[in-house]
Amino acid sequence: MLPALILTLAALGLSLTRLLAYRRQLEDMARVLEETPAESNLHLTVNMSGTAPRRLCRAVNRRLEEGRRLRVEALSSERDLKHTMACISHDIRTPLAGAMGYLQLLEGEPDRQGEYLGIVAKRLGELEGLLDELFLYTRLLSEPQPLECGKMAALPPLWEALAEFYPRLEAAGIVPELRFGREDMTVRANPEALGRVYRNLIANALRHGGGGLAVSGRDGALCFSNPLGHGPRPDPDRLFDRFYQGSPARGKGGAGLGLAIVRELMERMGGQASARIADGALEIRLVFSQEA
Repeated sequence: MLPALILTLAALGLSLTRLLAYRRQLEDMARVLEETPAESNLHLTVNMSGTAPRRLCRAVNRRLEEGRRLRVEALSSERDLKHTMACISHDIRTPLAGAMGYLQLLEGEPDRQGEYLGIVAKRLGELEGLLDELFLYTRLLSEPQPLECGKMAALPPLWEALAEFYPRLEAAGIVPELRFGREDMTVRANPEALGRVYRNLIANALRHGGGGLAVSGRDGALCFSNPLGHGPRPDPDRLFDRFYQGSPARGKGGAGLGLAIVRELMERMGGQASARIADGALEIRLVFSQEA
């Protein structure tokens, strides 16, 4: 009986020791969690053997990592929001201030009414375009579903877009150069989205180009090319970022969303948009999905 009792007491002592070690380990983990700042890159460790303590430690560390990731995303979103609001404020205020200025001039110079009203109308038109881009981009971000696409003729929407911009192209002295492997080329796209892509690319060439526009296409891909003007060269790797503009002065109008919308629409149609600078010209290439 005595040996059995001794073994029982030894087993109880060992269990009690183990329980006390578990308690000390949990208290140490709690203390570290309480004393460590939330932004710390803390990882808990365990000094005990056994599956349960290590499983608990791994679970706590996963939650800590997730919390850090969420905080980083929240800070990034906050910075993006501040940058977005600053850009929107600047881009909306510029044409609005211009319109208000000419309205004030109109009061003192009624004989130039026609000229000033024309400028006011232009500034308000720019403001309308900015709000349209902001609304569309916001809607695209809030509705992440792919667009309904089908096989369609690639060029008729381009002819419509060029006709829409004809007055501005003519005023800029630009005669588009068009080169296509075949006039009846087709792509898999959404008609409304494809027309918007074309219009945004033409508007970008007019606003930021150095004069000239060439459009070519073959085998499910189109390329818009325009010479670059004097001044800073845009960064092709950032060209499709929202609110990015090659000139830090942001003095050529636009909200810096036109090409971001192009990329978003192309990806929603299963395609891609890319950019490069070659021989002093900006080339924006559209590659459409080949799925049936």
